[in-house]
Amino acid sequence: MKSRFSLILIICAVIFGGILFATKKDSKSTSGGNDSAQATNITRGGGKSGVVITEYADFQCPACGAYYPVVEQVYEKYQDQVTFQFRHFPLRQIHQHAMVSHRAAEAANKQGKFWEMFSLLYRNQQTWSVQTDPTSTFRGFAESLGLDMAKYDADFKSEAVNDTLNADIAEGQKLGVTGTPTFFIDGKKIENPRDADAFNKVIEDAIKAKTQPQ
Repeated sequence: MKSRFSLILIICAVIFGGILFATKKDSKSTSGGNDSAQATNITRGGGKSGVVITEYADFQCPACGAYYPVVEQVYEKYQDQVTFQFRHFPLRQIHQHAMVSHRAAEAANKQGKFWEMFSLLYRNQQTWSVQTDPTSTFRGFAESLGLDMAKYDADFKSEAVNDTLNADIAEGQKLGVTGTPTFFIDGKKIENPRDADAFNKVIEDAIKAKTQPQ
């Protein structure tokens, strides 16, 4: 697991320059649509410490897929103490199915099933990523979650969902997000931890800074 994780991070580092160029080039296109749309507030966790971890991610991104089990491991350990927040940042310039996968996730979110769809998308990433059109696969995920399929289909195609995704992208760009995954702790961008132990250390430090008397 660790060797695959490291290999994916190396590959993503090699193409990072291309991602940076592409996201800057596409910044104008994300400003279209409904300018009044708000960035999402998709969260989980008890948040007793007041620490908030925000992840900007792309469901088709291999590095995000590699980080998924790490994030889940960290969540299991700190779910009572920390609030975990997800923001959409589909890299549509380099990932063919990025937008449709995020549409599926946001459509599920509108029925209170975001995190369940989040898990299905990442656990099955290597399968749907190579499909010509994964839309039916995503519908299968939605059906397995017991969603109202008429509502799911309508939301999946809606301009409102598209505006929501663009609002998250725009918010990420304001914060300097250029690739995925990008993590923030209490609004401060951090270097991507190399593994769960490193992530735990960063979180422990944040909790101590938040809860210990100054």
